[in-house]
Amino acid sequence: MTNKTLVFDMDGTIVNLYEVKNWLLMLRNENPTPYKTAKPIYEIDTLNEVINNLKNEGWHIVITTWLAKGSTKDYDKKVRQAKKDWLEKNKFPYDEIHLVKYGTTKANCTRKYKGYQILIDDNEKIRKGWTLGDTIDATKNIIPQLKKLLKRG
Repeated sequence: MTNKTLVFDMDGTIVNLYEVKNWLLMLRNENPTPYKTAKPIYEIDTLNEVINNLKNEGWHIVITTWLAKGSTKDYDKKVRQAKKDWLEKNKFPYDEIHLVKYGTTKANCTRKYKGYQILIDDNEKIRKGWTLGDTIDATKNIIPQLKKLLKRG
């Protein structure tokens, strides 16, 4: 297994879920539409190119994202599919995916890997709780920070 891992959150990090009109109301009503219709936060071809370059330099790309808060098993299934479909539709390059219950400690999904891990997430509390390496604040443009990793090799 690789010794360099990038762990990406989805909602608010690469997916502009919070800009979908009535997103919270739809989620509370167990409607997966926001997960299907949300636009990428970044110009997706640019982001994908940077990530593919990182993969070529040996970075392992992991998606670790929460499901909706307080959801049923049936809705979890719909959200999992919607998130996978979003990644496929946008050709987001990843090696592994963890679609986990809301509130799950994200580090538990990749703790088994040794080496350097970076979490990319918009949630400050989650970033502060990350113990496996560094973090990137996804409330700011992540592309320049990802490009810096390319320069480090």
